[in-house]
Amino acid sequence: MKDARESMDEDPPRVESATIEDLPALVELVMELFSKSKDFAPDHDVQEKGLQLILEQPSRGRIFVLRNNHRIFGMVNLLFTISTARGGFVILMEDVIVHPDHRGQGYGRMLLQHVVEFAKQKNFKRITLLTDKISEESQEFFAKNGFEYSNMIPMRRIID
Repeated sequence: MKDARESMDEDPPRVESATIEDLPALVELVMELFSKSKDFAPDHDVQEKGLQLILEQPSRGRIFVLRNNHRIFGMVNLLFTISTARGGFVILMEDVIVHPDHRGQGYGRMLLQHVVEFAKQKNFKRITLLTDKISEESQEFFAKNGFEYSNMIPMRRIID
């Protein structure tokens, strides 16, 4: 029986735009991410609706997936908005996920490099992300990949 790394060599991963057919796999990844968060509660129907809205409206955002021929094992969600500070379009990056079985192999870096190249090609002015305050591992990962801390702090108001 082949180990995961050996089968990845034979079926190399690639980053691609997600399609509506990918929705079930995307929901599972987001559910996994939210199950470890103190700020979000996993809710299959809610996550499915949010992801579907992005997939159906490419002008609002994009989802990129990390996949091989057999499965999706990573994703990143990009939402587009306008910054008056930067005088143009910017990206809010959310839901950067690599399945736990595939972490530590450079796949997260692959996703981020794809996002940066996409942003450059489309002339976006900034990429902003939120990461868990309690996850030093996530913060270190993003810092190693060129992200810096901001003097801005997130605040929110949930509207029910």
